[in-house]
Amino acid sequence: MARPRIEVTSVSISTSAPRELADFYARLLGVEVADSEGPRAGEPPTAGWAQLRRVEGRLRMTLNFEWDEHYVPPVWPTPVPSQLGWPSVATGPGSVPVTSVPVRSVPVREAIVVSAGPDAQQVMSHLDLWVDDLEVSAAWAIECGATEHPHQPQETVQVMIDPHGHPFCLFTS
Repeated sequence: MARPRIEVTSVSISTSAPRELADFYARLLGVEVADSEGPRAGEPPTAGWAQLRRVEGRLRMTLNFEWDEHYVPPVWPTPVPSQLGWPSVATGPGSVPVTSVPVRSVPVREAIVVSAGPDAQQVMSHLDLWVDDLEVSAAWAIECGATEHPHQPQETVQVMIDPHGHPFCLFTS
């Protein structure tokens, strides 16, 4: 069978307040919220859906923000695998093993406190955002409502936390 045409067009991000989080990323990236829907009957006022569409030089793919009734902010970095009863992951030549660091409470809306325990929601994906000036871009992200993560694994990467607890990386190379 010949491979059919398959393209990645967007990333969907779960949250308890999708329109609010879309507003954060729209401001951060300098784009407009392209589409937005409020809650359906019986859902809370923060429910709904929102979308940021591709904008040349600002956003290379569509970002969707979806309401999740049971959303829990993720924890990063994850606890050491052996503490969870998982086998350790081998590292390649020249790589530095990742170790767990204490994760502070992330100041997200309505004072959700994040725990690094073995039952905590783990990060499954995150956004990487290329920037031309790491320091200025991190300051802008903070002005938009992000916080700096206490664990910074690389000099050319700044790990940030969005207002709903999702990590994202600003990077220069």
